Amino acid sequence: MPRALIAGCGYLGQALADLLAADNWKVEGWTMSPQSAEELSRRGVRAYSVDISNQKDVASHRGDFDAVVHCASTHGGDVDLYRRVYLDGARNLLNHFGSAKFLFTSSTSVYAQTKGALVTERSPAQPKHEAGKILRQAEDLILAKNGIVIRLGGIYGPGRSASLKKFLNGEAVVDPSHDRFVNQIHRDDAAAGIRILLKSATASGEIFNVVDDEPILQSECYRWLAAKLMRPLASSGGSTTRRKRGESNKRVSNAKLQSIGWVLQYPTFAAGMEKSVLPADSML
Repeated sequence: MPRALIAGCGYLGQALADLLAADNWKVEGWTMSPQSAEELSRRGVRAYSVDISNQKDVASHRGDFDAVVHCASTHGGDVDLYRRVYLDGARNLLNHFGSAKFLFTSSTSVYAQTKGALVTERSPAQPKHEAGKILRQAEDLILAKNGIVIRLGGIYGPGRSASLKKFLNGEAVVDPSHDRFVNQIHRDDAAAGIRILLKSATASGEIFNVVDDEPILQSECYRWLAAKLMRPLASSGGSTTRRKRGESNKRVSNAKLQSIGWVLQYPTFAAGMEKSVLPADSML
């Protein structure tokens, strides 16, 4: 049985673990908290609490893995936490599992385009914000070792949608003067994309965008939610919220990943919300 380590086995990692287990992979999951590790164990995943930013902690849990997926998250942490989790974590995992196939989950926020341009993996990725610069450094570490980098759009799925949460909490603002495209991906489609890349014989050393088929204007996203939930449209005006990964406005292409066989279950935000999120979402 092939063996996979999922470092950061949380919302996305658990979905990936289920897919790999169905393919007869032996999966080990690492999380920061012992409580999360216990929960994973109850789901049938061999799990440990490991701080990947700590070299000694990583070294103490060495194993023989065919694939290592770094999909840890900072959960909105500051720049220092970004550096520890993404950059130090990537370096430590590479140092201790150098013979494994590597995949690193980055973000489409590294594309700093601001005029709604269509961007591909060949487009400039020159973020101006510190969080994005750290992600790019981590990407370069992975690519230098012939690893795979995926640039994820905003992840949503059952129990998780930033747009829906803001809308329901009254925090959503439609700003006509600064409307922008948002690029999103359903958790299950993201996990399926990683699964394909781990199996691919040609993906090593490459970058792949993992987003759905239809970038959507933020205003349209809120209008769709208002119509679907039969609630008033979000307020109009200038937004005062600063985004941690900077302001951008671009339409991210997923054609490269689709060219190697990735098929989306939820190709648009509307499809994902209607079929997967809204029917069972606890926030409603």
